[in-house]
Amino acid sequence: MFFKCLWIFILVILCSIQPAQSQWQSEARLTNNPGNSGLLNNSNARRIAASGNNVHITWYEDRDSDYEIYYKRSTDGGVNWGNDARLTNHPSFSLYPSIAVSGSTLHLVWQDSRDGNEEIYYLRSTNSGSNWEATSRLTNSSGQSKYPSVSVSGNSVHVFWHDFRSGSWKIYYKRSSDGGVTWTADARLSDNGAPGGAEGYPCTCANGSYVHAAWHDSRDGYFEIYYKRSIDGGNNWSADVRLTNDPQGSDVPSISASGNHVHVTWYDQRDGNSEIYYKRSSDNGANWSTDIRLTNAADNSFFPVIESSENNVHVVWHDRRSSIWRPYYKRSSDYGNNWESEIILNNEAINADHPFIAVSGTMVHVIWEDYRFSDAEIFYRRNPTGNTIGITSLSSEIPSSFELYQNYPNPFNPATQIKFDIPKAGNVKIAIYDMLGREVELLVNGKMEAGSYNADWNATGYASGVYFYKIEAGDFSAVRKMILIK
Repeated sequence: MFFKCLWIFILVILCSIQPAQSQWQSEARLTNNPGNSGLLNNSNARRIAASGNNVHITWYEDRDSDYEIYYKRSTDGGVNWGNDARLTNHPSFSLYPSIAVSGSTLHLVWQDSRDGNEEIYYLRSTNSGSNWEATSRLTNSSGQSKYPSVSVSGNSVHVFWHDFRSGSWKIYYKRSSDGGVTWTADARLSDNGAPGGAEGYPCTCANGSYVHAAWHDSRDGYFEIYYKRSIDGGNNWSADVRLTNDPQGSDVPSISASGNHVHVTWYDQRDGNSEIYYKRSSDNGANWSTDIRLTNAADNSFFPVIESSENNVHVVWHDRRSSIWRPYYKRSSDYGNNWESEIILNNEAINADHPFIAVSGTMVHVIWEDYRFSDAEIFYRRNPTGNTIGITSLSSEIPSSFELYQNYPNPFNPATQIKFDIPKAGNVKIAIYDMLGREVELLVNGKMEAGSYNADWNATGYASGVYFYKIEAGDFSAVRKMILIK
């Protein structure tokens, strides 16, 4: 009797944890070349970006002797992937790309030694990666310019990097207000006037007129995480804010913002091992929470990358608690107040590291670097319902028919609600389209129970204009128009 009860208990536990695990679909190998496909070194940048059903990745690879920048995309939410596209072609090293997307426009920066020094270069695509414009050089310094990070909000593009032109590593910044056509002069960002000390690995995110930057800085004798913000699109900047105070060192931050919430993560040696830490602001970076420890492993955890969307906060990192490096994932669904248990994204008995993450609508996309085939290759995994944002059940009553209502408010700026009725359980898709019929956001994409719901859309980062939203549920489909005015 005892063993029968024990077995029933185990079954109950297994059934209770299965839904969270089963949302993650099988991994896919994205590269297959006789060379190393690299993601490593700076988690401050973004190697993956998503908008609607378009998912974009970038990496550097030595299949052509020198390291060059490569790109590929999926146009169906990560189900299928196009061919590799080589974006650089020079007898020099092109390394550490960072990518950002706004609608159908992609912005890509990287460091390149084609001109002797390491400099920052830029590429743009205005048609979701189908074609790329000519390369432009963003820096021309007397020292080295390295490890760029790019963010975008509408037509405002922001690039940060660390630079040795002043005799020590300092953080620099430039921006474009016309979608990458023209650029401001380089500007030194930090307030640290000391000639010594090192500043490095800047990360950035942009949300409307707010631009946030974080980096690690040794002005205090050891590395700490520093932060500053602009509330006017990068024209003016606040004073530097020290986010950590730990004599063991805090390194390589990653930053994300959604609405008024700003989230920062980094790895920290205060507990002997290197562990992943996190803190947040709920007022656009004016005030910050205490540090929150996200990992407690038997070995080191490194290079976290953070992504947020409304109430959901997602973090990936790599960890050696099982004697080999593996990519891990952790989520909060309440703005970072509480965190779910971590998930191992790869269980192969071989090293896999440096994961990067992007979200779009309900979908979560993760890539990492994997050594199961000797050379480093890029692997991918997705969770189509892991980012359950802005879906509110309005009533327990079952409606009599399908219905898609007019959004409210309309016109709106920047957020609106879309009400819909589902009379029976089934797969539901609600997507936002621009005037050209391009899908720009996927709000709902998965199985839903019968009921009446509100779906929220926050159009921060999108241009003013007419948009359409469409529901597809079984044999039912409907389209309505809405107007964004900024």
